[in-house]
Amino acid sequence: MTTPTILRPAAALDPSPDHAAAGTSGVARPVVALRGVGKVYPNGTAALRDVDLSLGEGEFVFLVGPSGAGKSTLLKLLIRDELPTTGEVILDGRDLARVPRRKVPELRRKIGIVFQDFKLLPARSVRENVAFALEVTGTPRGRIRPAVDRALAVVGLGAQADQLPPTLSGGEQQRTAIARALVHEPRLIIADEPTGNLDPLISWEILQLLLRINELGVTILIATHNAGVVTALRRRVVALEEGRVVRDEVGGYHRDD
Repeated sequence: MTTPTILRPAAALDPSPDHAAAGTSGVARPVVALRGVGKVYPNGTAALRDVDLSLGEGEFVFLVGPSGAGKSTLLKLLIRDELPTTGEVILDGRDLARVPRRKVPELRRKIGIVFQDFKLLPARSVRENVAFALEVTGTPRGRIRPAVDRALAVVGLGAQADQLPPTLSGGEQQRTAIARALVHEPRLIIADEPTGNLDPLISWEILQLLLRINELGVTILIATHNAGVVTALRRRVVALEEGRVVRDEVGGYHRDD
């Protein structure tokens, strides 16, 4: 199956000259910045240690490292599921620790999340799964249908809009999850092992789709153990070990790839 040609979903996602100049140049305006971030859990486990990291607008970044390196904790900090013990996590210019709990849902509209196991509602259609992301944030009903149609066009699932997730292939389910992440026009999409449950061919199609969404100006952060994909794409790689950033450069999964 060939990944569909991407349609621009909305003006907010149109690439600008700034987006075109972004990527791995390091000069793009930060969407996310971690400054001296540490995270220590009540049992004394130090999950992150003095992490400094900036993701620019329009970047495509892989987050890699062995199990227990701190990747999951870092992702939880970005969506404010956790707060840092020390340091600051800045999203779109706002310190997440200073955002009142009642404002967290509004903040999360700037972030789309794609999970390894899809997390779709099995009794709701593809269209309803994508629409749900807007319904829970209070989007006016009249805006939901057009936004959902745009997102489904982006991921190439217009013809499957009325199908239930159990009738879809794994790749189609992941594309539904990507449409759900994209529908509220986020500035950042976080994908946590998005190809972990897919075969190699479908995995490549999903990565190509995320690359094309990135071309629309959306910052993409992918946490993965898939060394082959990371090495093949030669994008920016941030490597964690024992809670510290030990490498941040364009290249493969390993420093010598």
